[in-house]
Amino acid sequence: MKISANNFEICAFNPSDYISLFQLLDSNKSRLKNFFAGTLSNTKTLLATQSYCKKMVERINQKSYFPFIISDLETKQFIGLVDVKNIDWETSQAEIGYFIDTKFEGKGISTHAVAYVVNQIIKDHNFKKLLCRISNENVGSQYVAIKNGFKLEETRKNDYKTSNGNLVNLDYYTRYF
Repeated sequence: MKISANNFEICAFNPSDYISLFQLLDSNKSRLKNFFAGTLSNTKTLLATQSYCKKMVERINQKSYFPFIISDLETKQFIGLVDVKNIDWETSQAEIGYFIDTKFEGKGISTHAVAYVVNQIIKDHNFKKLLCRISNENVGSQYVAIKNGFKLEETRKNDYKTSNGNLVNLDYYTRYF
């Protein structure tokens, strides 16, 4: 499954692309450190990233995680990630997470990528509820969620501990199908 539009491509993650994943995460680690701390702690080196990708494959095979990569069509470089995680098959719900390289922010790429992933996973897995947990200070991510039909359901105070130890509020955006 792959889609190309507006100079970018979205496709399911291939573990052989661990070098490109490492480069994407490494070049964005300062802005991702607070909300992708687990991913960054497992991808500090190229070898660690390769090992992490093997674990990703296990999760994909167990149907507990579905990562999608956003690539620049011209350079073929990874520029973002959309992932489906915290899947609960009994209640047919999952969480969507996403980020885009700083050089590609504000171009609508994340909005289109999230739309593609949402449509694909609804078609393939018939989820009834999708959730985005977003820092209430991350206006860009809130905009992506809203443009994709997610509605603010609640704000949870002190709901997430960042990598620097701060407790932050998270907005819970949901979409029902």
